[in-house]
Amino acid sequence: MPPRAHARVAGDKHPNRRSGAAHRTGGLQHDNTRHTTRFTVIGNHLAQHPELSLLAIGLGTHLQSLPNGAPADIKTLAARFPEGATRIAAALRELEAHGYLRRERVRTPSGRIVTRTISCNQPAAARRPTEGASPAARAPREPRAEHTPRGSSGSRASREPRGRLLPAVPRPECHVPALFQAATDLLADLRRHDSRLLLSADDTAHLAPGVAAWLERDVTPAAVRRALTADLPPEGLRRPAALLAHRLAAQLPPPAPHRAPATAPPAPVRYPMRNCDGCDRGFRSPHPGALCRDCRTDLQEAA
Repeated sequence: MPPRAHARVAGDKHPNRRSGAAHRTGGLQHDNTRHTTRFTVIGNHLAQHPELSLLAIGLGTHLQSLPNGAPADIKTLAARFPEGATRIAAALRELEAHGYLRRERVRTPSGRIVTRTISCNQPAAARRPTEGASPAARAPREPRAEHTPRGSSGSRASREPRGRLLPAVPRPECHVPALFQAATDLLADLRRHDSRLLLSADDTAHLAPGVAAWLERDVTPAAVRRALTADLPPEGLRRPAALLAHRLAAQLPPPAPHRAPATAPPAPVRYPMRNCDGCDRGFRSPHPGALCRDCRTDLQEAA
């Protein structure tokens, strides 16, 4: 006689049926062990960045794991990874554009110019101003001029999202304090030319490296001022610092052409002193036995 059939186990109590989301999807599952040594904390804003490439995310993670003083130039990274110098350079530019990386050229006490690479683990966090570096400022990410349409009320501005960074600005090749001071003075003076360009201290500190990069390329302060204030929208500017940051980056002129130092004119040739064969007068001449100018004139007239 055949054995009795077992009653069917209904619902989620079936032993081969998993409960929850695990039986509905084959997505990622984690098998994690807590780190106690040799680990780096990486923010999801980098690991899941919506605009950075996978190479840039990986390179940013690698840079944040390095100790202070570790070499981070393109040559060293290209020797460490198989992607090559071109792709690594592009990834570094991505990180720099989104605030995860800053590269500054500084002069050492011995007079040598070196590149200092600074990795930022939280670009969106408020930072204190440091020498040659700008603090994070809140402003729209998109590089476009923003203005308030005529007849609109201030309630629209209050609904704008906050906490976004100003567009990145170029940086000078060398950190020269006098150049940064001139850039800061130029930005603070813009309000005298257009009252809408009244900038905060944080905005000025963010924009100053961009103006310094222009001044470093032999652009006069008057030309920089014209580039920043020309053709402004007739409506009221809602975030003037975002517009100025975009102009500083988009209209950056090329470096000034190299000019060879002016050479001194050749020294005049001084011929030796000789005595004229006609009148025994002393004069300078390259040829021995020559006549002075007066004797040559007399000889030509006699002929």
